[in-house]
Amino acid sequence: MVARARKPSFAELFTPKLVTILREGYGFGDLKADAIAGLTVAIVALPLSMAIAIASGVPPERGLYAAIVGGFLVSALGGSRFQIGGPAGAFIVLIAATVQQFGIDGLILATFMSGIILLAIGLMRLGTFIKYIPYPVTVGFTSGIAVIIFASQIKELLGLSLAQAEPGPIVPKMVALGEALPSLNPSAALVAALAIGLIVAVRRYRPQWPVFLIAVVLASLVAALMGLPVETIGSRFGGIPQSLPAPGLPAVTLGRIVELLPSALSFALLGGIESLLSAVVADSMSGRRHRSNAELVGQGVANMASALFGGFCVTGTIARTATNVRAGARGPVAGMLHALFLLLFMLVAAPLASYIPLAALAAVLATVAWNMAEKHEFATLLRASRGDAVVLIATFLLVVFRDLTEGILIGFGLGALLFLHRMAQAVEVDQPSPHGEDDEADTAEGRGRTSYDAAFAADPDIVVYRISGAFFFGAAGAVAAALDRIGAQPKAYVIDFSSVPMIDSTAAATMEGFARKALRHKASVIIAGARPAVRRALLMHGVRPPQVRFRANVADAMAALRSAEGTAPEDDSGIATGGAHQARE
Repeated sequence: MVARARKPSFAELFTPKLVTILREGYGFGDLKADAIAGLTVAIVALPLSMAIAIASGVPPERGLYAAIVGGFLVSALGGSRFQIGGPAGAFIVLIAATVQQFGIDGLILATFMSGIILLAIGLMRLGTFIKYIPYPVTVGFTSGIAVIIFASQIKELLGLSLAQAEPGPIVPKMVALGEALPSLNPSAALVAALAIGLIVAVRRYRPQWPVFLIAVVLASLVAALMGLPVETIGSRFGGIPQSLPAPGLPAVTLGRIVELLPSALSFALLGGIESLLSAVVADSMSGRRHRSNAELVGQGVANMASALFGGFCVTGTIARTATNVRAGARGPVAGMLHALFLLLFMLVAAPLASYIPLAALAAVLATVAWNMAEKHEFATLLRASRGDAVVLIATFLLVVFRDLTEGILIGFGLGALLFLHRMAQAVEVDQPSPHGEDDEADTAEGRGRTSYDAAFAADPDIVVYRISGAFFFGAAGAVAAALDRIGAQPKAYVIDFSSVPMIDSTAAATMEGFARKALRHKASVIIAGARPAVRRALLMHGVRPPQVRFRANVADAMAALRSAEGTAPEDDSGIATGGAHQARE
């Protein structure tokens, strides 16, 4: 008998990793390592949080609120040891569209609603299914987001002045930016080029240094000391506050909830995918395993709290999480301290943020977009197979030119169809060789096949067919056609199911139709080697004695057909004997 794995309890599924770490024992050495990692990540997150907020069409402090409140709770309540939560570039387009349509109050309420949705998804244990998103969809989505982020920064990189608000869709955006090229600000372009050059140089020669912060600080000093006419956080937003706002929500009405529901669903879907992908990256780097449903519960609470304090959507961020792991973090305390360090920076250094040029922050996001484009993976998938290339390109184009959620859903659908097509092609129906050439090595199954091959050679009135692979609706037609092509009308059929791991209702109905056809020709049918779950599905769809008999393997089926005694009733009557059959196999 095969031992079944014990199902994890509710507490095991949803216990935050912070609780697990504290139970294992958490000492001063761990706290020191987490403090260093948290400070390292906070230095990276500080300019990024403001840059993402500005690119999303909201004041920079909203990004800091999200990183502080949401980032703290993602680490404290999530299911990953190393996850760093905060604003993510992937949300820029969705947030900008929501703000443009519903205002900042609508964004805050949609963020709160997305938190409720994520909380429900986690509690219903649906996080497990997000891992089934195909790799080409992930690469196409990420590359598409990179293109959108870079396009959204062209205006600030070049200091362009647009006559009207910058369009959201990429085609009208590029047209408007092209028309605005005569307004290019050489000073802004110089600051952006300086920041990008610093980022590239520091990453090459001193990769362990806080590259984004260095680039933003030096670019700000150059702009201030040289008196360059560039737009800054202070000139556009008047600076950032030095404290968190009091918690609260905008007015909530049923009509408002209904109109914001599509945005909330998009935030939740994107946030769930992004956070679990980030957790998987952390697992691969650290050798640990995250709890997907606990992670979604933590993300849900974090988004609700972020909205209460005026922030927007937060999710697991791959780059910051990877930085956290590389910096030597020991557990979730690093992420919690990263949020506290950000709060300290805001309390102490908020007035200095007024001098940061927007072109420098745009340079940060432009390099982020370049790094997240997954260029090598994109090229590899284009060469891998035609099907993967179609899924990749469709997802990429839909994300860039249509909608993020639409790109993910259609890409996932195409990926699922591609998988089903490949699975259907993998199903084979063949007649084993009557001389045993295809037998495996000296195994019980190989010896059984040798015996029934000999019987088959001696008795042409018995036809043996072997089905291999997952027998489901995608392959049912091919299997039915193969069985229908049997030219002779023998006295008995033996259908070898030993290589069929699963069967669905369509396939079971196909076998029931074949059995009825055999019965009309007065031929007996024996199904050999069916696993208990497969046998149960066949019995549920009418494939049962006396129309069809079951045997543990082909050798037993051949012996039963050639025996005058036939089959004992208890061997055919139901699924109760499946375990014994499985044991004999």
